[in-house]
Amino acid sequence: MKLSLTLLILLTSACSTMKPIKTEPSVDIDRFMGDWYVIANIPTPIEKKAWNAVETYEKGEKNRIETTFIFNKGGTDGDVKTYTPVGFVNEDDPSNAVWGMRFIWPIKAEYIIMHVDDDYQETVIGRRKRDYLWIMAREPSLSEERLKALIDMVVEEGYDRNEIRMVPQKGGYQPSKTSE
Repeated sequence: MKLSLTLLILLTSACSTMKPIKTEPSVDIDRFMGDWYVIANIPTPIEKKAWNAVETYEKGEKNRIETTFIFNKGGTDGDVKTYTPVGFVNEDDPSNAVWGMRFIWPIKAEYIIMHVDDDYQETVIGRRKRDYLWIMAREPSLSEERLKALIDMVVEEGYDRNEIRMVPQKGGYQPSKTSE
């Protein structure tokens, strides 16, 4: 127990000393809800072989965001994997762009909305550690020009271009169109 507490304190203090990251100045939570296709990412361990990845957000009570992350593992016909983390919008941040995402209680991973366009059709999610990244859109693809611009933006924020990988979006799981 002492080791776990010490590790948690070290991780928390390490996060507080990291270089700031660009944060979207204002996020309309209602408009952000719905389905987002993962177009490119720096994957977490569970996402390394993800195809057709879609993240869906639904407003819960108070500052809670019910989340469903679903994908095919290893290919378009791979097993469907589903995870249901819970997001928590940081109530101390008036922008609504800083969240905690909890996969396992009581740990909340940092989740920062770095960018969302005016039409809520594309978004970029990151972390100050620059270890994970998600470029997502309401449709299963972005134009080459938009994707390049978003990747250039995150590289300017300190992400390693060589770690970003494309997430194949062909066939497989199709989300509900709750985002329209």
